[in-house]
Amino acid sequence: MKQQEFETLYTEQWLRFQETLDAFQNKRQPPPPEFPEQYRQICNHLSLARQRHYSEHTITRLNNLVMSGHHLLYQQDNRFRIHSVSNALNSFVATLRAQRKFVIFAALLFLLPTLLAGFSSYYSDSLIYSLISPEQVKEFEAMYDPSLNKIGRERGSDTDLAMFGHYINNNIGIAFRTFAGGIFFGLGSVFFLCYNGLFMGAIAGRLSSIGYGVTFYPFVIGHGALELTAIVFSGAAGLMLGYALINPGPYSRLQALKYSAREAVKIMYGAAFMLLIAAFIEAFWSSSTELPDTVKYAVGGALWLFVFWFCFFSPLGRHSGRESL
Repeated sequence: MKQQEFETLYTEQWLRFQETLDAFQNKRQPPPPEFPEQYRQICNHLSLARQRHYSEHTITRLNNLVMSGHHLLYQQDNRFRIHSVSNALNSFVATLRAQRKFVIFAALLFLLPTLLAGFSSYYSDSLIYSLISPEQVKEFEAMYDPSLNKIGRERGSDTDLAMFGHYINNNIGIAFRTFAGGIFFGLGSVFFLCYNGLFMGAIAGRLSSIGYGVTFYPFVIGHGALELTAIVFSGAAGLMLGYALINPGPYSRLQALKYSAREAVKIMYGAAFMLLIAAFIEAFWSSSTELPDTVKYAVGGALWLFVFWFCFFSPLGRHSGRESL
């Protein structure tokens, strides 16, 4: 096909494409749904023009259309992603506040065993062995030995990036088990919340009693703000499933479970996001021995305050019309 025939055949289409670009740039109107297909066709025209060695003017014109179209699509895609993330965070916070009775119950199921096991293990050298095997106790003592260059879970020759993956896998596994256990009329979630609370408390009490708290608390305070609250939120989501099965109301148990699961999943999306950030902090911040403990305590305290503010007092989630704490 000669260049003149090519331009005669497609010039009208190029003009419509340019009008769409101008309308968006001048009036901020969103592109029509068929814009991606139009963009693909313009890209194809540019490719043909180059292959057939058409004039530089035609190639430049098509190249400008492609560049402008790409910019518009890329910008729209970013807006869509930001809008989706914003909606997910909004739903997460709104659901947490609407289901606050489950969140409070899950927090008590985690905190009370933590405090009980913590004080008991601090004042008793042998009690921890009724909860944790001697090998695990020795392993934790070795992790938080103040004489180590790196503190935290076993590292050997592993890099911080590898530990980041390890923490994600470990944390997501704990959160998923705590959530999925709710399917057993809530008993599984109750068990995992209490078990994790006892385990955490026993370790904290033991390490404090032997003087390893100087490395343990600076290590956990940062990522713990997100990790521990995310586990509690996962337990709350699991309790929602269990309550729907125990008290389905006017619905069948299966219907009640479906309705409850829709809300619970919103919490789990937020919890998974928190665990991802917690794993990053644990791998690249918490394990560092170069940072002063005062800095870790200050940043960790700020993270705890931020998490509580964001989840229960921030403006996010209020637009849903749901009740807040």
